[in-house]
Amino acid sequence: SLKRMSLIALGVMPYITASIVIQLATSLSPHLAAIKKEGESGRKKLNQYTRYGTVALTAVQGYFIAAGLEALGRNSGVQAVVDPGMTFRIAAVISLVGGTMFLMWIGEQITSRGIGNGVSLIIMAGIVANLPTTLYNLLEGGRSGSVDAARLIGIVAAVAFLILFICFMERAQRRILIQYPKRQTQRGMQADRSHLPLKINTAGVIPPIFASSLLLMPLTITQFAGKQTANPDTWWGSIVITLNQYLQHGSIVYMLLYGLGIVFFSFFYTAVVFNPEETADNLKRYGGFVPGIRPGKNTETYFDYVLTRITVIGAGYLAIICLLPEYLVSALAIPFYLGGTSLLIVVNVTMDTVTQIQSHLLAHQYGDLIKKAKLKGARLR
Repeated sequence: SLKRMSLIALGVMPYITASIVIQLATSLSPHLAAIKKEGESGRKKLNQYTRYGTVALTAVQGYFIAAGLEALGRNSGVQAVVDPGMTFRIAAVISLVGGTMFLMWIGEQITSRGIGNGVSLIIMAGIVANLPTTLYNLLEGGRSGSVDAARLIGIVAAVAFLILFICFMERAQRRILIQYPKRQTQRGMQADRSHLPLKINTAGVIPPIFASSLLLMPLTITQFAGKQTANPDTWWGSIVITLNQYLQHGSIVYMLLYGLGIVFFSFFYTAVVFNPEETADNLKRYGGFVPGIRPGKNTETYFDYVLTRITVIGAGYLAIICLLPEYLVSALAIPFYLGGTSLLIVVNVTMDTVTQIQSHLLAHQYGDLIKKAKLKGARLR
């Protein structure tokens, strides 16, 4: 879409970024945290703030794209823009904002009227749409001889292994036993028990997205600045050349910073999503406790201890999934690129959609059974 300069060139990424920023701000701002606790009305307010943030981010990115197209025409001699100027920039910003808001509206409609998360399905559709072309180029390389048979089989086996590994890790949980006080039942005094499931990968796909965005930001700035800035005779030009050299995909510095960024944002976003103090207070309020752990501060410390240990495994898992394709493409010169983030999104969205479909089918079966039971009861009467 970006190459064709369509109206949806920016996709739904501004909406994703705005929603992540609002979610982080909710954990850091007491005012937004109070709005979140208001229930349905608070959720609507936060959604409205997310929409406003989406418009602002899309306008800023659209302006930079318009300015970059004008700079492309000046630097390369190719007339990318027929009539450059402020009129073109305003028209481009309005068009891109309209396309992104249209996609956001479609995603909200899918979520409210369909099955699954609409925005996630749109992102997955954009990734899956490129798979046929990629597979065709790979198979064509095997037919023409540019890719040997052993390497072709290895690529297919590696992708299958990564998909299975992602499915296993996304389902992995650490279940903490929660016990409630005994209560009187028909069978005597019984104690209720339940489990608090803590996912190994609590942060989801947010850490790779944040880490890649931070690493791409310097390159994006240098590209918008134009080729004339890459002059080795000036100090700024030498910095630009160094950044372009060391932050390219596949370089050792890029992979090292990418892995460290994934680990950092895994711990950071997990701390934002799961609050041990709030969870411990809720358990204490409803009379629940972890066997062998005193309610209150001790339970909070225990939750924090367990969450830190499983987040280490989750951060390592995300780093492996995202760095392995980078290494294979750069070191082995494989003409097949499927990013770890894209693979995570496709597998996660597919698993969530299938789970929701199964729950809808199960609810539909229960509804049919209730209707049949009512009909039989009416006949007996």
